[in-house]
Parts: sequence; structure tokens; C-alpha cells
Amino acid sequence: MTTTPANNMDVKRRNRVNTLRCILASGRVSQMELTQKLALSWPTILQNVKELVELGLVREDGMYASTGGRKARAYAPVRDARVAVGIELAPDHVGVALADLGGNLLRQATGALRFSLEDIYFKYLGGLLQRFVEASGAADRILGVGIALPGIVDGERGVLRNSHALELRNVPLGRFTQQIPWPCRCLSAAHAAGLAELRGTEGDMVYLSLDDTVGGAILRDGELCLGDHLRAGAFGHMTLVPGGRRCWCGKEGCLDAYCSAKVLSDHAGGSLSAFFEELRSGDTGKRELWREYLEHLAAAVNNLHVSFDCGVMVGGRAGACLEEFGELLRALLAERNPFEPDASYLKYGLRPKEAAAVGAALTQVEAFLQEL
Repeated sequence: MTTTPANNMDVKRRNRVNTLRCILASGRVSQMELTQKLALSWPTILQNVKELVELGLVREDGMYASTGGRKARAYAPVRDARVAVGIELAPDHVGVALADLGGNLLRQATGALRFSLEDIYFKYLGGLLQRFVEASGAADRILGVGIALPGIVDGERGVLRNSHALELRNVPLGRFTQQIPWPCRCLSAAHAAGLAELRGTEGDMVYLSLDDTVGGAILRDGELCLGDHLRAGAFGHMTLVPGGRRCWCGKEGCLDAYCSAKVLSDHAGGSLSAFFEELRSGDTGKRELWREYLEHLAAAVNNLHVSFDCGVMVGGRAGACLEEFGELLRALLAERNPFEPDASYLKYGLRPKEAAAVGAALTQVEAFLQEL
């Protein structure tokens, strides 16, 4: 096959991006290590590193100790050379996050704000975002803004198709971005949370989010899978108990009706933290409810593991409590596993509160890296 100038440019860009990704992941690395990790030639690595240094994305970071020959120069990423903002819009609050090129959370803020489709809401949102960016001191390094919306987001057609949480249907995405003076990208909050939690994962992984509603995301070969109708990862509407509890969608027996965070908080005055405080204190009723919750969760996680044959990460506000209170879950999963008594495939999410906002910011980071 003949290599055209355009193809050659694509290869060079891909190699440069992969070099930066490797440096971001490594933290501190030599050019020789880069050639080994990326299987690229020494001249290619030399040129890529030179260009990245000139762009201010990579810096020299001293020398490695000598192993008998010439000392190797070390390079490190300048992760905050560019940053991005993520916003999570929820019915009763707004979360804002600032993330660097490595996906690290630099700054965050959460405030109570009742959603409205009125102009005054979006004017307030735009002002809040401007103040957040000014306080960060990063206004001159902003790549753009990602907006995480609870519902089905059709980015190609520029519309929020449906949001039960916000009680909206077929709203142009431009409505949400009109007061924001930076480039914007919108996506589903569940998909955004999955992007944040699964960043750096190679191969396939499933993310299950246990918030006031149950959602999730599917990663295939490191890429987010959206599905034919942008509903991939809508795990909350898998039928868990035929003829069971009624879900907010109107159907019976959905996973959402058994494993949302509200299932727990509704038994503690609407406070999830109060539920776990009572569980921690040994409350018998809460212990029984928690066991029932874990049994339903184990059935759902096992179904995902068997269906996708890959690791499953559980996150969200309720998922964040599994490391402390979820020992029984692993035992239930090992028991349900039809192939071997193993539950090592289960992972816990690390961003219970800010995942969607960080994931939204990462859409702008990824766009920058792809165009580098």
C-alpha cells in the first residue's frame, strides 16, 4: 500500500500522542524507556519528545543515576499545561471540577441549585463557572468545558433526548451551553462517570453506578461504547426480579428499584450517610436491609460479569461504601460465579462524588490529545 503524505502525518500525530500518553502515565521516564514501552525507533522518540517539550507539555527532569555508561536524561509531563472544566447538572445541585491532562482532579466545588430551564438558571450557571475558573488561576489554559447531563445525550444531533431526572425531552444542547464562553461538549452523566473511573483501563471493563438512579458505562478496547440508540450501560433497567417492585420507568422488577442509593437513603430520612452511620452502629433493621441490597447487587454484578466476560467496577455514592461494608458482596459473587469461586474481577470506584464532572472534563482533554 502506498503511503500518502496525509497517512504519514496521521502516523506521526498518533506516535506523538502515544508518546505524551506514555509520559503522562509514567510520571518520569527516559527516552530509552519510551522506545521500549512504545516499540518506536529512537529517532522517532527523540523527535516526539523534542516537539512535546517545545509545546510546553513535557519538561526535562534531571538525570538518571549512571549504570556504567552515559547518564540518561529524564522527562516528566507538565500535566497542568492545559486543563479542562467539567460540570455535572443534577436536579438539585451543580458539581464543577477542574482536571489536568492526566485526569487528575485539581479543584472542585458543589453547590445546591435547583434545575430550571429558565434563562436565569443558565445565567447563574455561567457566572458560577466564570468565578470558578478565575479562582483557579487557570483561565489562560482552559481547553473547554464538558457538561454531564442525566439522561440520553445525542451529541451528533445536538439534543438531550430524554432526562427523567430533569423532566426534559428533546432539548437542544445549545440551551445548556449558551452562557459558557468556552468550547463545550455534552454527554450522559453515567457515561461521564464511567470515563473518569475507567480512565487508563486497557481492554474491556463494565462500570455500574449506584446513585439515586442506577446507570453505567461499557468500555471496549479502551473506548466508550454508546450503543445503537445511545443507551449502552442503562443497567438500571435490566429486569432483576420479574413482576417485582415498580421502577420509575413504569416497568416492574428493574435493577434500579433494588439497587439505587435511594433504596438505602429512603430508610434513613433521605440521607445515605445516615444509613451507613446506623449500619456502622449495628442497627438490626439496617443490617437486614443491607444484606438484601447486597444479594440483589450480587445478582446484577454476576449477570454483567457473565454477559461481558470482563471486570466490573461498582461506583457511585452507594458503591463508594462497598470497601467498608461490602465484604459480603465478594462472598456472594464467588458463590454465584458459574465458572470458579472467584470474585477478584470486582473493582471499586474511586470517585464517588465528582466522577461525572471529571469525566465530562476529560472529553475536552481527549479531544486535545487526539488533535495534538
